[in-house]
Amino acid sequence: MNGKLYLIATPIGNLEDITYRAVKTLETVDIVAAEDTRHSLKLLNHLGISKPMISYHRHNEDIKSPELIKLLLEGKNIGLITDAGTPGISDPGEEIVKEAIKNNIEIIPIPGACALINALITSGMGTKEFAFYGFLPLDKKLRKEKLEDIQKQNKTIIFYEAPHRLEKTLIELEKTFGNINIVVAKELTKIHETFYRGTIEEVLEKLGEIKGEYIIIFEMHAKTEKQIEIEELNKMPLDSQYEYYINKGLTKKETIKQIAKNNNVPKDTIYKQFTNKTI
Repeated sequence: MNGKLYLIATPIGNLEDITYRAVKTLETVDIVAAEDTRHSLKLLNHLGISKPMISYHRHNEDIKSPELIKLLLEGKNIGLITDAGTPGISDPGEEIVKEAIKNNIEIIPIPGACALINALITSGMGTKEFAFYGFLPLDKKLRKEKLEDIQKQNKTIIFYEAPHRLEKTLIELEKTFGNINIVVAKELTKIHETFYRGTIEEVLEKLGEIKGEYIIIFEMHAKTEKQIEIEELNKMPLDSQYEYYINKGLTKKETIKQIAKNNNVPKDTIYKQFTNKTI
């Protein structure tokens, strides 16, 4: 019988944030696959758990994934943990999950801390729709493409940033999107947990010593295709707007109603202009 792959969320700072279920799972698995075995050993020692460990990180996923799959197929239960938070979210995990699925191995999530979610719920920004971008690309072309994609969004945007790039990234965001309101979350659940709120310029002034892990959050309010269409139409004479909607198949009544709505004027005003119009 195949073993099971457990994706175990670990604390992102405060060690008390680990769940009872995560501790129980770590106690019962045969092997722990860890992003950094030295870092994870501190957690396991804190919990009083001793397990065989295998190093599994971004730079050895191609090599270690087959090894882990072999162990799983032999019936070993493996717990995958990263340095902090939920495996697979800007951390190793995605590749082994794909391979496990191919081999019909059961994958069990053990939920817990996730930095982006905790930053979002305390940000004061919209939580109904959001897009997580991980870390922005360092390559200039790819980074430009990613920022252009963000500019088209109508939702809350979240991404991580390294301390040595934080100021440069915030200045870049201001040049791209203007001096918008943002939230920068620092060192979540740790002693120096801090939230910087305000415009980009205000946040840059508040930052102080830039040290630790950062999450940037802001709302993007791009114009929809419909809004762009209406703005372009409103630049045209009313006769041209009328012809546009008639050509789209709207009735005279529907066309007048739509033009009035687009231009924010009473229907009667538009109706009088096109009283003698025929389709």
